[in-house]
Amino acid sequence: MQLADIKAPAKGAHQDLNGLIALRYPARKLNLGYRSRALSALAGPNKSNFRGRGIDFEEVRSYQPGDDIRTIDWRVTARTGAAHTKLFREERERPVLLVVDQRNSMFFGSRYCFKSVLAGQLASLLAWSALDRGDRVGGLVFNDNSHRELRPRRSRKNVLTLLSEITRYNAALPCDGAGTESSFATMLGNLRRIARPGSSLFLISDFRGAGSSRASEHLFELAKHTELTAIACEDPLESELPRAGSYTVTDGERRSELHTADKQLRQDYAVQHRAYRDELAHQLMSLGVPLLNASTQESPFVLLHTYYGGSRG
Repeated sequence: MQLADIKAPAKGAHQDLNGLIALRYPARKLNLGYRSRALSALAGPNKSNFRGRGIDFEEVRSYQPGDDIRTIDWRVTARTGAAHTKLFREERERPVLLVVDQRNSMFFGSRYCFKSVLAGQLASLLAWSALDRGDRVGGLVFNDNSHRELRPRRSRKNVLTLLSEITRYNAALPCDGAGTESSFATMLGNLRRIARPGSSLFLISDFRGAGSSRASEHLFELAKHTELTAIACEDPLESELPRAGSYTVTDGERRSELHTADKQLRQDYAVQHRAYRDELAHQLMSLGVPLLNASTQESPFVLLHTYYGGSRG
């Protein structure tokens, strides 16, 4: 795969299994064991209650803004007169679970690709990177009315099975569903059942339904016992209507006309989306969960490399 390809946005309305497999090579440039300060800052001042297992002390360095105050080495700080913090290296072979949303709400895109395709590529990059560093990789793929679980295993076959399931669920879109509110909360309940304490979880979704009381409760419990990272997929058309005009839109089954000339409609639309994004960010920040925003008009590899581009140890 050429460098230009991985720096370009994902493309298409449906997932291509061969394309997901090919992402194994650029995934080698990612290091999931590297938590940049930028990623730590996304969790906000309210750090997660999670205490990871399999953490080895590595070194002491000068305290930097964004470091967790719980890791300050008070003895070195007292001796030197300057704040120092302990650095830890995560033990290899920790379970990594990739949760991939393939609900109808993800079957949407306006330019390069659908959100469902973006989610699949993000999951593929993370899966190959985790396997390459010796982690056990598993996942949970879900839509509006069903899901498929894969227990974490350190095997290429398991990753290929996960990618095949993502492709299969993606090919079924759009599907008859029970609604995003109930399906998201149900998925989180299933995730709590299979996620072991100390696991590293990547939740890739548009988070429709995350604000329900059931979903909030599940997220709270997951954040206490796992290292949870949220990746929110969105399309530019969700945040701002296109310029004034009449547009034909479809959900794959029905067509309708969208008229965007009304200035008040455009403002209300943008305000409503910002409120949704702010509410999600506040909810996750209160749990100490970092939130990465992924767009269908940007490269999934570039996004992940921004936070996981450190050299491998």
